[in-house]
Amino acid sequence: MERTTCCVVGGGPAGMVLGLLLARAGVEVTVLEKHGDFLRDFRGDTVHPSTLRLLDDLGFADRFAALPQRHVHSVQLPIGRGGELFTVGEIGSLPGKYNYVAMVPQWDLLDLLADEAGREPTFQLRTNTEATSFLMERGRVTGVRYRDRTTGATGELRATLTVACDGRGSLARELPELGLREFACPMDVWWFRLPREESDPQGLVGNAGERFLTAMIDRGDYWQCAALIPKGADAERRAEGLDRFLASFTEATPWMRRGPADRAPGPRSWDEVKVLDVRMDRLRRWHRPGLLCIGDAAHAMSPVFGIGINLAVEDAVAAARHLAGPLREGTVGLADVRAVQRRRWPTTVATQGLQRIAHARVIGPLLQGRSPAAGGEPLRLAEVLTKAPWLKRAPAYFLAYGAGRERPPAESLRRSG
Repeated sequence: MERTTCCVVGGGPAGMVLGLLLARAGVEVTVLEKHGDFLRDFRGDTVHPSTLRLLDDLGFADRFAALPQRHVHSVQLPIGRGGELFTVGEIGSLPGKYNYVAMVPQWDLLDLLADEAGREPTFQLRTNTEATSFLMERGRVTGVRYRDRTTGATGELRATLTVACDGRGSLARELPELGLREFACPMDVWWFRLPREESDPQGLVGNAGERFLTAMIDRGDYWQCAALIPKGADAERRAEGLDRFLASFTEATPWMRRGPADRAPGPRSWDEVKVLDVRMDRLRRWHRPGLLCIGDAAHAMSPVFGIGINLAVEDAVAAARHLAGPLREGTVGLADVRAVQRRRWPTTVATQGLQRIAHARVIGPLLQGRSPAAGGEPLRLAEVLTKAPWLKRAPAYFLAYGAGRERPPAESLRRSG
């Protein structure tokens, strides 16, 4: 019978960071990842300052810096009828070495984490291995049943603690006692790419059009674009035609109209535009005996503010700090996993609260063709931020670090170089 101390279900940012930290702390850990690799496009590619500092603490910031990447130092939004761009989050104004968001393909980050974790004798990553159900004994989760997606073989992996890091489709969400609470979302997202010209703005840029909003992420030679459309409107909008959408997009982006006449075209077919069903929810309880949920498995976030990955990584750091000692000593119990939720719950609730306000007062009305509930407040706020640059640090700090920084277990730290 296969056995490990900690079974981590899901090899995304939360799962890989948790596996690495626990393994470095001397805990036997097995990460189950259902895919054969990490190569999937249009995933969150933002690496925030809090995660950059974590990589530095772990001793491989130089390896990360060698990855192809683009640095975002500011967040710009169009304010007013003319669509003038205002900088509302000056991340570059924050003190410290890491005053930017690094835009790195998520698969590169995950490959790096897997390589570093693979150097630890207590770490194992099993790809093409899908957890299909939990093992239960006397009301306690004691591991998982799994299926090898290459061979079709099945098996069981028993564990002292199982941590669900498998996103919003997590197995744990089928457990009614965890109490999933869902919140209304006014939008879905279209993901697509547009060529970028040297004369274009830099950083993270927002645009507002006719019943859609966009966030454009500067990736050097192209823009990674997220277009927010009304919830459930994907089929209707596609039926209106791609050319109409691209024309509306260009109309809502004045600097694109002022760019070179020979600008390369955007998507040539709807096949190049992927839709994401946006959800926002959280479990009332992130745990039960033998089980802990973190990241999107515990709380699916709206794409507003772009900090879902940052929260998931911070969940993993907090979990490692609370659980490494008890797992290593064989004393982990319900109180230990409860402590993780207590630590991360206020940040989760506060962030989702801000996202819900943004949904109700700004995004929902704009997507329905109405004026935001805040009226002229966005323009006045932008003017204040522009005239008082020190105020830009507040939204910048929130984007960079969330509500606060989590500290990894001391045993997991390494010196750079």
